[in-house]
Amino acid sequence: MHENKEQIAQWNKELKNSTPEQVISFFLSEFPNKIALSTSLGYEDQVLTQIVASISKSAKIFTLDTGRLFPETYELLDKTSKKYGVNINVYFPNTDDVEEMVNSKGINLFYDSIENRKLCCNLRKLVPLARAMSGLSGWITGLRRDQSVTRTDMQLVEWDENNNMLKINPLINWTEQEVIDYIDDNKIPFNPLHKKGFASIGCQPCTRAIEPDEDVRAGRWWWENPDTKECGLHQK
Repeated sequence: MHENKEQIAQWNKELKNSTPEQVISFFLSEFPNKIALSTSLGYEDQVLTQIVASISKSAKIFTLDTGRLFPETYELLDKTSKKYGVNINVYFPNTDDVEEMVNSKGINLFYDSIENRKLCCNLRKLVPLARAMSGLSGWITGLRRDQSVTRTDMQLVEWDENNNMLKINPLINWTEQEVIDYIDDNKIPFNPLHKKGFASIGCQPCTRAIEPDEDVRAGRWWWENPDTKECGLHQK
């Protein structure tokens, strides 16, 4: 881990002024077939999908289907795959685990307690994520620092302790407006829910539109304390 820290610090220094295209090209070249883009099909991930596809059609791109997504998300998944000529691998939760959870705690258990919500996130997201990232050296995410109070300390390149691999955040310094401008300029397909006030789009029962003056993460698990609003995918 000590060597990893030194190497990551060096990469952050060398790549701090690089474009997302340059960052992604570097890591796809440095770790052939060992880096994947994880997409939830939000604004940022659509930008990254376009960039990855422009560099390598064979680079791994995957998404997690929790079974509770919006219809608009499924439509966008199909449209994006066809537009860029890439296969977005879809990973599902284990049926038996989800059945046991729902039958013992209820279909909307996540509203009852943070413990229940984290259990649901674990079975529907984290367990499939582990399968999706098996054999990888690192993953690319669409995290930006200004998305949430829980993300202000994140770096361009990090060591993901939970998954024991690199985490690469090419858009870490971008603003929301920069993301939207890039999407408009490059005619990238996006989820129409974004135009209806949805800043962050996840599972349908746990996502709502936000008001203009609300934090960008306010629409996720809005019934919880703001400091708990991560599903576990991006915890340090």
